[in-house]
Amino acid sequence: MSTTRRRALAGIATLALGAVVAGCGQPSSGGGNAGAFTYWSMWRVDEPQAKVIKAAIDKFQAETGVKVTVEWQGRDVRQKIGPAIAAGKAPDLWDQGADVVATTALAGQAADLSSVYDSEVPGEGKKVSEIIDAKYVEGLPKDPAGVNKWLVPYELVSAGFFYNAADPDLATPPGTWEELIKLCDTLKAKGKACLASDGDSAWENFLTLDYLLVRDNGAGTLRKIFEDKTGGGWDNPGALESVKRVEQLVKGGYLIEGYDASKYPAQQTNWAKGKAALLMQGSWVPTEVKPLVGADWKTGYFPMPTTKGGNTEVDAILFGFSVPKKAKNPDPAKRFISYFLKKERLEKIATEAGNITPRADIPAPAGLQDVQKALSEEPVRWIMDNVPGEYGDKVVFPVFLELWHGKITAEQFVAKAKAAHVQYWKVAG
Repeated sequence: MSTTRRRALAGIATLALGAVVAGCGQPSSGGGNAGAFTYWSMWRVDEPQAKVIKAAIDKFQAETGVKVTVEWQGRDVRQKIGPAIAAGKAPDLWDQGADVVATTALAGQAADLSSVYDSEVPGEGKKVSEIIDAKYVEGLPKDPAGVNKWLVPYELVSAGFFYNAADPDLATPPGTWEELIKLCDTLKAKGKACLASDGDSAWENFLTLDYLLVRDNGAGTLRKIFEDKTGGGWDNPGALESVKRVEQLVKGGYLIEGYDASKYPAQQTNWAKGKAALLMQGSWVPTEVKPLVGADWKTGYFPMPTTKGGNTEVDAILFGFSVPKKAKNPDPAKRFISYFLKKERLEKIATEAGNITPRADIPAPAGLQDVQKALSEEPVRWIMDNVPGEYGDKVVFPVFLELWHGKITAEQFVAKAKAAHVQYWKVAG
């Protein structure tokens, strides 16, 4: 996810203003220096989200007198935050996807942000809990203390099949798995690739199986597999059924030629240029390919078609703020969270960064209206059920790419995934 992704000051007058604001229903845990906090962001300084957040930080500092020392870490924050927390050198605030933050939360290292949800969004007369749909928080896994409010989202992404809705061959998006296969057969007969895929993109390619596991077996399937330390979850016949659907796509010849040897974003670019019909990706892709598509391009989206399992959940992943449990200055960090969620600031995530926010009163940017509609109307699920990110990296992604590249069968995938799963828990304990 490329595109989707620091100052001190204040005189006596602004300090006085900050003191007033601090007394108005702001989250407080009573610890540390109320006049400063440190922040590590998952965005690089040149990314749109960083520019939106930086503008808010500048205004926050000017209005409250709170000094924010921010480091635009980029995606490396994922690898750095764990060791930093262990060494007592973590920032007071950081941001990332819920799947990444979950690793620290499940280890009991993320603060309970209930006070933020109970606080008022400055100037709006509403609590944070009233502007963010509860369904985006209720599904988060609970930490060892039974708390699931360890993240406050500011950006919401989904995954699904994106396509050019102006293509007459795609006038009727498939609603079932059988219709998807029929569409791929029709396109194949016309010499058109059905699916684009960059062969080296493990996370993106695994989205297909992740979706199918819930379509075939019900909500939370991957988490149930993850939590069964014996690996028995991978022995479920329903899991094999889902893997076989992936195998059907591979053996059916529906993937764009050369995908298995391609590197991101080669095939994504080919898709944007009309060389394949569908791309299973995150909802940041319309923004990424905007400079590449033709004048007649009209972005369409549909989630994974249903199977006989009947599940209709729509993929979602939250990107938001987290405060380490041992943060030295948690109070001002929590104040900034509720400050940033004010509509006039948060809506720039849509208008300037081209992404969906968790506020229903902020319209999705062009090309993502169908995604926002699906998220609003259907039950949501967390991509990969918010299992810790390292489970993907160490267990399922490597062996999944073997399946996706046609090197192993569905049965071999299940056996290899189970073996890697058992080894994972043997080490993790």
